[in-house]
Amino acid sequence: MSEIVHFRLDGRSISARPGQTVLEAADAAGARIPRLCHLPGVRPHGACRVCTCMIDGRPQTACTYPVSEGLDVRSDSGELRALRRDLIEMLLVEGNHFCMFCEKSGRCELQALAYAFGITHLRHEPLGLKRDVDATHPDLWIDRNRCIQCGRCVRAARDLDHKQTYQFTYRGHRQRVEVNAAEGLGATDASLSDAASSACPVGALLPKRRGFDEPIGRRRFDLEPLYGSRPVSSTGSREGGGR
Repeated sequence: MSEIVHFRLDGRSISARPGQTVLEAADAAGARIPRLCHLPGVRPHGACRVCTCMIDGRPQTACTYPVSEGLDVRSDSGELRALRRDLIEMLLVEGNHFCMFCEKSGRCELQALAYAFGITHLRHEPLGLKRDVDATHPDLWIDRNRCIQCGRCVRAARDLDHKQTYQFTYRGHRQRVEVNAAEGLGATDASLSDAASSACPVGALLPKRRGFDEPIGRRRFDLEPLYGSRPVSSTGSREGGGR
């Protein structure tokens, strides 16, 4: 078996190793496909669908699809941009994502994706769901109102920390991330140093006593916006020209 396979990504020839996913091969080649639930080092889950591409003419999640010789992958088109925008918007209206009040603002991947896709306001009414907050741990707290069900904490705990701290319970609109102690996160073996403790892409799982510790202009996505995005003006155009 060849040690290298070749496929095309938006017309560009990409070399990859057998066993890599399309997303991993694209990253290695410097072609970044939008994603949200993906976390390097853990088993892919395909939960958010933001990395959906047209692979040999069919919609597939790039984070779970293995490379093979001769694949034709389209990751950027008007149809895919509209799909990703809709997915991001649905995540925003489903939870409590009021960025101006959130400690993760400027470091939140969902917020950064919204900016990258030019989402300046929501077209749908927020669902207004009420979920609980778990502040029983001395160093960590969970705000389930912000959870997007990406499963990164679940998979990081399992694959990197080798713990069973987090797990999904229920299904459909009742699905939630639960901890393995009835008394709450404080009764588990979760630690601030765990990979899972920093795996959350939004403000659902956060360290205590460290809120708003980075000034505006020096936060992660202030310094390096996703996909070359620029702040979007009130008219909907990107300040400083196109992407």
